[in-house]
Amino acid sequence: MENHIKSWAEVAPHLVAVAAGRSPADMVIRGGKLVNVQTREVLDWQVAIAAGRFAYIGPDASHCIGPDTEVIEAAGRYLIPGLCDGHMHIESGMLTPAEFAAAVIPHGTTTMFTDPHEIANVLGLRGVRMMHDEALMQPVNIFTQMPSCAPSAPGLETTGFEISADDVAEAMAWPGIIGLGEMMNFPGVVNGDPQMLAEMAATMRAGKTVGGHYASPDKGVAFSAYVAGGAADDHEGTAEADALARTRNGMRSMMRLGSAWYDVESQITAVTQKGLDPRNFILCTDDCHSGTLVNDGHMNRVVRHAIACGCDPLVALQMATINTATHFGLERELGSITPGRRADVILTSDLVTLPIEHVIARGKTVALNGKITVDCPHYDWPDDARQTVRMGKMLGHADFAVHAPKGANSVVAKVIGVVENQAPTEALTAELPVVDGVVEGQGDTYQIALVERHRATGKVVNGFVSGFGYTGRMAIASTVAHDSHHMIVVGTDRALMARAANRLGQVGGGVTVWKDDAELALVELPIAGLMSDSPAAEVAAKADAMVAAMAACGCTLNNAYMQHSLLALVVIPALRISDLGLVDVTKFEITNLFEENT
Repeated sequence: MENHIKSWAEVAPHLVAVAAGRSPADMVIRGGKLVNVQTREVLDWQVAIAAGRFAYIGPDASHCIGPDTEVIEAAGRYLIPGLCDGHMHIESGMLTPAEFAAAVIPHGTTTMFTDPHEIANVLGLRGVRMMHDEALMQPVNIFTQMPSCAPSAPGLETTGFEISADDVAEAMAWPGIIGLGEMMNFPGVVNGDPQMLAEMAATMRAGKTVGGHYASPDKGVAFSAYVAGGAADDHEGTAEADALARTRNGMRSMMRLGSAWYDVESQITAVTQKGLDPRNFILCTDDCHSGTLVNDGHMNRVVRHAIACGCDPLVALQMATINTATHFGLERELGSITPGRRADVILTSDLVTLPIEHVIARGKTVALNGKITVDCPHYDWPDDARQTVRMGKMLGHADFAVHAPKGANSVVAKVIGVVENQAPTEALTAELPVVDGVVEGQGDTYQIALVERHRATGKVVNGFVSGFGYTGRMAIASTVAHDSHHMIVVGTDRALMARAANRLGQVGGGVTVWKDDAELALVELPIAGLMSDSPAAEVAAKADAMVAAMAACGCTLNNAYMQHSLLALVVIPALRISDLGLVDVTKFEITNLFEENT
């Protein structure tokens, strides 16, 4: 059942009557300091709410109070708009939309712009519809962007389903679709790929926003061509020059702080030092896992971080409220505490440390002092959405053997190099020994394998990776493997790699960590092999145990699991793995595992 809020047009007569004092408000908040993000002022004003929307804001709302009006005493606290996440993937939290909402509402997030790109790769348009439908059931605003790129790199990976331009055009008519998800196939756009351009055109014809993703350092002609295609924002920037290039070309620069992305500090200097107009900058999370949500926060964490990086608190709040709403054409619907807008408001005692003390969404209290006070309804996920790990056979250690060229005693192998806290990888090489015709990892170079899980082909692609710090006999397997979400297995022991992979086949997906001959941790993700419909705290506890298990295997990286899940992301340089082989993302082509002179 859709959690419906009536439109401003429908309730305008009532809002007028309340603001004029002819009808009582449902709720009045008084005694606080209103943060007006439209003007960047703090005002000693009061707020009256009716029909889930703001009716009156001004010095005195006493004329709106009737015998049944709920009066909230702000007691000197600040009133700020509910926080908006401009770009994010719910699946990255390992949670369904309902449980994700339940996790972030106490942190003050009342609006999310979500791209269910992950489930699209596994279940196609039907999976997107299920995410969209559960999103509309929630007591906060979850807008869905129709995924654009499944596969994200055609010819370099095989997804469970493919998204077509016709799928995009169909989805644009759904009630909760706000635009097109990040257009990751930037080479396709630049080279005039008909399908990519058709998807963008269908979105623009529907009057909706095209999400961008330009993960290339080339800010020359190729970037100009990409912007000309219609992409309206970009969250892939990592340096001030990226933020400048985006905003100078009329895009919104989305700066992300996720579980593994730390891209705010390096870009916000465009505002704090160069003095650029901050209204074209938006804060987002992109990817946050459940542990971050439970322990550290969501958009409140990003705003605090932006302030800590030198941003004026009111400017940082604009970047997480009105700027985001404006970008998606929703400035007259949400993002500010002004008449007619959805009554999404937070009470906080400090604008710098930003404690989230009272959260109101659509005129109803939804969280108090870090505890949710409303239900987040669940969609009834069907069996076929829960049975998506199709490996075709039980795997054994031989499936993970990397065979050397005949007669070789050693090889020079191409190695995926993980870079801490960053999405790009390095293209490294390592001289590795050959034992009985099989290449062995050594030192900080160990095996990586991609196990095909959508079509039961039994295929395993093997390679090498370094940077995690693993030691001893270990293996970790995950069915979360952006973007096509096959299974990624990393390990120092082939038998354990097989056991880890088979375990995920048994439980329907998730993450498992093995050391010596024991399973140290298991996070079950039964829905599409991506999400759990258990509460966030339970999933976070299992995820914490998984992180601890990775550390027990010698891993030293911050948030290493996120790095693990991106090893198959064939749209971000430099080296990745897919079901078709090792991928050189600087050239967008499949490459040999061994150097030519091996």
